[in-house]
Amino acid sequence: MRIDEITKNIVTAKSSKRVGRGPGSGSGKTAGRGTKGQKSRTGGSIPIHFEGGQTPLVKRIPKKRGFKALKRSKIFIINLHHINQFLDKDNNLTISLLREKGYLKEGELVKLLGSAKFIDKIDVTVNKISQSARKNIEAAGGKITIIK
Repeated sequence: MRIDEITKNIVTAKSSKRVGRGPGSGSGKTAGRGTKGQKSRTGGSIPIHFEGGQTPLVKRIPKKRGFKALKRSKIFIINLHHINQFLDKDNNLTISLLREKGYLKEGELVKLLGSAKFIDKIDVTVNKISQSARKNIEAAGGKITIIK
């Protein structure tokens, strides 16, 4: 064990080396920057993305256009001509029924679409519905409930 290992390490702010103070200092004249060129000049720093005049990578790669909203709600779409597989025994379609059957994830909205002629009377509870689907269900005597 040596004395320098047991003494406390005191960290002090070391002053930077004063360069360019004449030939006697050991780092005078060019002050350790070499001779000539962009890096030897004052303010001659090169950006990190600079590639020697070649078009930088940031400009070469294609840009993705547009954006997707982070909290965009997903919509589960049901067409009228496929609605029979989603109905219960009383000809009802509800959001809770779709969740029980595993078709709908938490936070998803349900939209009913379609222009198929519908004959059976059904009761529908959805978040959104198209005009053509609304007309067809009401024409068959069905009831529509919209949940926001």
